Amino acid sequence: MLDAHQLQRRRILQAMMAAAVPAGLTACSSEQHPDALVVGGLPVTCNLTLPVACVARTKTPQATGQNFSYQFSKYSGWPEIKESLMAGRIQAAYMLAPLVMDLADKKIPVKIVSLGHRSGAVIMVRTDSSYQKFRQLAGKRIAIPSRFAVDFLFLRKMLAQENMTPAEIEIVEMPPPDMPAALYANAVDAYCTGEPFGAAAQQAGYARPLRMTRDEWRNYICCVLTVREELIQSNRPLVQDLVNHVLGAGQWLDSQQGNRDKAVAIAAGKQYFNQDPNIIRFVMENPTDRVTYGDLRMIRGEFEELMQLSIEAGTIKHPISYETYMDESFAKAAQPAPIAI
Repeated sequence: MLDAHQLQRRRILQAMMAAAVPAGLTACSSEQHPDALVVGGLPVTCNLTLPVACVARTKTPQATGQNFSYQFSKYSGWPEIKESLMAGRIQAAYMLAPLVMDLADKKIPVKIVSLGHRSGAVIMVRTDSSYQKFRQLAGKRIAIPSRFAVDFLFLRKMLAQENMTPAEIEIVEMPPPDMPAALYANAVDAYCTGEPFGAAAQQAGYARPLRMTRDEWRNYICCVLTVREELIQSNRPLVQDLVNHVLGAGQWLDSQQGNRDKAVAIAAGKQYFNQDPNIIRFVMENPTDRVTYGDLRMIRGEFEELMQLSIEAGTIKHPISYETYMDESFAKAAQPAPIAI
């Protein structure tokens, strides 16, 4: 007979294993669309506007002469999405904003065309730990997804707030799906990542948030909709339609809790995140602004702050002009699509 702790551990490991299923192309609906635009994403709630946009597009009448559709391609990590986008195997993806800056600076023809979310990162510690203040993590082992991840910049902001330096902690890079189990096994003392990998451990009862971006960095942005420039040049109406549906999905998600419940049911499916719906729902409810989607304005100063933080972190080597990695034209022309789900 398994005791309560073993049951909790089994549940969390099963959920995380499901989230880490290898990348594979999956359709946005049961109906296949051979000409659909493939959009890459991770099974994280920062990407939740993408499944909603995909499904909404299948349920909305097409404009005369247009037949747009989208397919969700699930990836297990940022390096895999980066390689697919660089090689042109996919034309669009949700990507880490600093990573797009770096790619564009290296002459990879990609542009950010929309935000995907705000907030949604947490620093988790064990429930039974004595840590109440961030400074108590001095000398401790803390996991991050990547040094290009904005989660890492969040961690650095918290260090600076406490007049601490990165040298005062031990930083390890780890895939987010592995973090809850690593904390459970005391392989790390804390981890900093996006959802639902904080909520998974919290719901299981053995972890709690020490800090959340909703409290510390309200305008936090991480995942951005990125497209290759040849797609912009060859099919602007398609890119505009996708942006319209992402923005519409964001407003729909934040307009009422019932819509979030519908999004949970969509995202939990095997063709999308393939996760326990209870974990995704926990993110949507505890608290309700743990991740937000309604304000997807692209503000130059926010991106320049990200770039400066990345330069200080050493992941970007020099200033990169805003126009190098950004195409604001679609956001400026956007008309958020009605979401009929």
